[in-house]
Amino acid sequence: MNSHIVTVAEGAPKTLARAWLWLGLMALIGSGLLAILLVLSRTPGIQDVFPLKDFFRSALVVHVDLSVAVWFMAFAAVIWSALGRGGMAWLGWGGFALAAVGTAVMTVSPFLPGAVPVLNNYIPVLQQNTFYASLWMCGAGFGLAVLRALITTWPRPFLGTPLQTGAFVGAVAGFLALAAFVWSWVVVPRIEEKIYFEVLFWGGGHTLQFQHALLMVVAWLWIAAHLGRPSAASPRVLSTMFWIAALPLLVVPAIYFTIPAGELPHMELFAKLMIWGHPYMAPLILVGFLSLWAMRTVEAHAAKSAFIASFSLFAVGGVLAYMIQGVNVVIPAHYHGSTVGVTLAFMGLAYVLLPQLGFGEVEGEMARWQPYVYGGGQLIHVLGLAWSGGYGVQRKVAGAEQALTTLPQKIGMGMMGLGGLIAVIGGIMFVLVCLKAMTRWKRTQQKDALT
Repeated sequence: MNSHIVTVAEGAPKTLARAWLWLGLMALIGSGLLAILLVLSRTPGIQDVFPLKDFFRSALVVHVDLSVAVWFMAFAAVIWSALGRGGMAWLGWGGFALAAVGTAVMTVSPFLPGAVPVLNNYIPVLQQNTFYASLWMCGAGFGLAVLRALITTWPRPFLGTPLQTGAFVGAVAGFLALAAFVWSWVVVPRIEEKIYFEVLFWGGGHTLQFQHALLMVVAWLWIAAHLGRPSAASPRVLSTMFWIAALPLLVVPAIYFTIPAGELPHMELFAKLMIWGHPYMAPLILVGFLSLWAMRTVEAHAAKSAFIASFSLFAVGGVLAYMIQGVNVVIPAHYHGSTVGVTLAFMGLAYVLLPQLGFGEVEGEMARWQPYVYGGGQLIHVLGLAWSGGYGVQRKVAGAEQALTTLPQKIGMGMMGLGGLIAVIGGIMFVLVCLKAMTRWKRTQQKDALT
């Protein structure tokens, strides 16, 4: 049996993975609905017809939190559940229940009174008790999922797989990120709101990026192995690469122990951690590229399309990171590229996992083209933002506040709007493909029960 290929065990691994996948899908649906309003509020011509400027910031907060924080953490829990052992199921179900309720409350929070948005980095917030409650519930739920992952994905000598090692170090990153959030909440004094939340989520937000990147590579390698192109590197070498990529995480507690959260050197060190730490992932990124190159002769498959789009968007996001100068829309162009690369990897792995979790097979032209539609739209969106940033368009503004006075600015933001709408269509296609596979499983179950 190929040691690179992992199947999902019966019992808690399969049932928990199914539940977390449903939660991630629901988060994407909510985020996609809000994304439509966001794109319309910043598209030249349309922004003057729909008076959405006041709602823009509140919708942006929840859109980001659903599409990045909740979706990424929910799918991380899918991976941890699928690769983990079957014990401690009560931790997984408790975490799922808390996260599900928190996600539902978060989705409706911008439509309730008193939603004052604070557009800080990583986890933007609404100054509203309802939103605060949703954030605490989600945090507690994902905290239980991370705790269970640390216990159940611990790589056993000679028995664990490289993917399990990758899942475990991803859980370590998740644990450190959540611990950083709590630590900062305890020690950072409540000051001016935007600065307070920026500081509160700064260290943990930077740390969480390592979890996402590590699990993205897990998804790449899992897709490649499923399609018959496992990595040429030995399991031991791959596992070692995951441990090397996780080494920068040792700096996280060192920063918190030596420099108080909120001080300028504390924040500067986390910014440098991103610059100096992520190159440790270079061997894994190279392995991912070689796996993708080996798949060039594999016949068309939805997961293959997602792998191609994921690697491309992640590479574009990485290049744009070195082009950031000042506070403009080049910054969201960078993180949109990087985060969409992670999202596409998770979408591709979802296509692989659906039949393994007992749902229907992912078939048809829609499934094969969905990653290209979503990824292509996001690429246009990202390039439009990067182009506009070069002409000084500021981030986190909408409507007339964008001050689009020159033709290049209008062209760039027009590209942003067009790409965003195409990406929304791609996101809807992903939801439809998944729902089709999931309802096919339900119909099969009902038919078997009747017979």
